[in-house]
Amino acid sequence: MYRPIGALAVLALSTSALAQTAPQAAPAPAPVTTPNIAELNAKLAAPLPADQAAMKAHVLFLASDAMKGREAGSPEFDIAAQYVAAQFYAAGLRPGGDQGGYLQTVPLVSYKAASKGDFVWTGRGPVPPLVFGEDYVPAANGAKAETSVSAPVVFVGYGIDAPQYGQDDYKGVDVRGKIVAYFGGSPARFGGEERAFFGSGGTKAAIAQAKGAVGVITLESPRSAKVRTFGKMAEFYATPRMTWANPDGTGKVDAPRAPSLGTVSMVGATKLFAGSKTPWSKVVKQANGDNAKFKAVPLVGTLTVATKTSFVPAASSNVVGVITGSDPVVGKEVVVLSAHLDHIGITKPVKGDALNNGALDNAIGIASLIEEAKRFTASGQAPKRTIMFLAVTGEEKGLVGSDYFTNHPTVPLTSIVADVNLDMPILTYKFEDMVVFGAERSTIGPIVQKAVAAIGVGLSPDPMPEEGIFVRSDHFRFVQKGIPSVFLWPGQKGPGKAAVAYFMANNYHKPSDDLTQPILWDQGVRFVDANYRIAREIADGAQRPVWNAGDYFGTLYKGPMAGAAVAP
Repeated sequence: MYRPIGALAVLALSTSALAQTAPQAAPAPAPVTTPNIAELNAKLAAPLPADQAAMKAHVLFLASDAMKGREAGSPEFDIAAQYVAAQFYAAGLRPGGDQGGYLQTVPLVSYKAASKGDFVWTGRGPVPPLVFGEDYVPAANGAKAETSVSAPVVFVGYGIDAPQYGQDDYKGVDVRGKIVAYFGGSPARFGGEERAFFGSGGTKAAIAQAKGAVGVITLESPRSAKVRTFGKMAEFYATPRMTWANPDGTGKVDAPRAPSLGTVSMVGATKLFAGSKTPWSKVVKQANGDNAKFKAVPLVGTLTVATKTSFVPAASSNVVGVITGSDPVVGKEVVVLSAHLDHIGITKPVKGDALNNGALDNAIGIASLIEEAKRFTASGQAPKRTIMFLAVTGEEKGLVGSDYFTNHPTVPLTSIVADVNLDMPILTYKFEDMVVFGAERSTIGPIVQKAVAAIGVGLSPDPMPEEGIFVRSDHFRFVQKGIPSVFLWPGQKGPGKAAVAYFMANNYHKPSDDLTQPILWDQGVRFVDANYRIAREIADGAQRPVWNAGDYFGTLYKGPMAGAAVAP
């Protein structure tokens, strides 16, 4: 799963492109006991019913040490992709990728800051120079090798324009041809999912670009400084990022005409605010509040920024298999079932182990996808709508593979009517309920309610609304094209809360997310059953899913489903 983080961490990580990628200080790992290898091998070899054994077999391969963590762009990921393609073939799916095959090639590019850059502030009277690591840290620009911008600066609070929350940080100022400066994060009074959405650097830059800005800078705040010091940010300024590549070798970015130029520290901000109508001291005081509202103010001076970015090409693949719909009319409509295949590869060792196997994140999601495909073909009843099984690359890099697919779909985008996403189901306990992020936003909600009831569990509301999980996995790339989408998880009733908390604290994005965990394969089968029922109901339903009237994301993204998004 891509960055499931708390509200303060969202605030800090959104401060710049750099801040979004610099490694986080990991919590001290809980004491662990070295497993008895003989006992572990006996446990792994213990006989299971065929359906459970099938799921476990997929995870044994995908989360093995031989896969080296399945990092996007690695040879081991390519092997994993070929494995999934073979399983799709064995399940009876037809190829849905490039050139009649199961793979869709995804061109990737890794990019990073190639210099410390130059930030020059020209204000009224003598101005002390801006110093790298003290006053500013540059950001890499995935769209250009060299970036040069010189323009006045306008402070715009959080950089948010959200009428539904009464928040217009651009009120009273014209930022056309200017650089905007804003704080990361968003007000606490926003709903959890909208708060995460508006707190992201990509959303802020896109808003700035739409208003005519030519660049953005993020300001360090008292709150972000508590999460990560500016010195730590400077230490990792050249950490590589990855996105999918344009034909010219540059990367796809959210706002190419308003690039992120970097982050300015609170010390540096005192220089930028010198002589402005609103003193920096007042802004800092306001920024300590959870729901601060700032007045936009032009700063007195011109900021000239020059940065360089280096690029390294790479490649990976999405894996696409299809069951053709049987209905002569709605058979042309496509229901996508997605899960990410990649994980985070080799990282800093923990207890001497640096290999991140990614058993629950997300080998077991891929195993569920494969077993769900087998259920459809074994049923002997073709779905009315076409079903696409999509295993994507680069989720851990920022939802890259799903973003590439939704911008380069292998079927007409207008034919895709829903996405149901599987990411990191924690199956170490007998789940008593399910959580389906986004269910309340569209007519998929009642379908989900019916499906989970059929396996004897209830549907619970989001137990972690502050995390904004709905906007942080692959299904959201479909949402951004106007397509109703949901993301499934086992719920947290009974033993679930403690099990999820333990996994997140001790195993998430760590080498210990491996097969030493007490995975309950019978719960995997139940999870597949629920997913199958949801997908079958969507595929055979009389009506395609539509957004609920007035839903924020359904209304915002006027893609192929724009009409449905505002339907009564």
